[in-house]
Amino acid sequence: MENTLSPGLYIVATPIGNLGDITLRAVETLKGVAAVACEDTRITGKLLHHLGIKQRLIRYDDHAGEHDRERLLALMEAEPVALVSDAGTPLISDPGYRLVRTARERGIAVTSLPGANAAVVGVTLSGLPNDRFLFAGFLPNKAKAREDTLASLAAVPATLVFYETAPRLGASLAAIEAVLPGREVAVARELTKKFEECRTGAPSEIAAHYEAHPPKGEIVLLIAPPRDEAKGEVDVDALLLAALAEAKASQAAAAVAKATGLDRKTLYARAMELK
Repeated sequence: MENTLSPGLYIVATPIGNLGDITLRAVETLKGVAAVACEDTRITGKLLHHLGIKQRLIRYDDHAGEHDRERLLALMEAEPVALVSDAGTPLISDPGYRLVRTARERGIAVTSLPGANAAVVGVTLSGLPNDRFLFAGFLPNKAKAREDTLASLAAVPATLVFYETAPRLGASLAAIEAVLPGREVAVARELTKKFEECRTGAPSEIAAHYEAHPPKGEIVLLIAPPRDEAKGEVDVDALLLAALAEAKASQAAAAVAKATGLDRKTLYARAMELK
């Protein structure tokens, strides 16, 4: 194929599992660039080999410094350069935004090619409300930071979407149960692969399943939005009763207030009535 691409940066989405999800445009672009910047040259090399493409690979990951960035910028000023991640759409919880930002500041053309994205696949599979959703990357590794993050997002009127690793899934589900009582969750894993699955339910139910059947692979963890106050007192009572089973009235009211955005004093008064 004759190289008809103009100099600049081409952000190319790659498959998240099923290699058939590569787009025709992505293939032609990967063939036509002067080099491919990638997180892991071994992983990208395997993909290019599968596609029958021989290409110059340049490592660009979380550890890349200013020198690495400047080298890529200089190259893309003269020739087309692709940026890929190990899987999915680059820059979505992957390195690269500083490269894009600097390229735009210097007037270098930036083109983004749409394609596979695990967060979006998880949203569509989950059955949770999808008119509004917030992608929040990875939950923190430490327990206190994880709980603080969940609390800070409790009142967001949207489905919350996180990436998670299999070893940390149990801890994250326990934190959701504690900080966001009554919320439905979904765990989507092995997306687009042979053993793809999506389980929904209470965090404790999902945790029990995966304790008995330890998961493998990368995970998209989704949390349903706060219940609408207009849905009535019955929903609020259910949340309060669940929280009261493990906490004092004041603590239960605070937890439900975080989960729903409702007034804590009103919830406390109702909690006292329910005790």
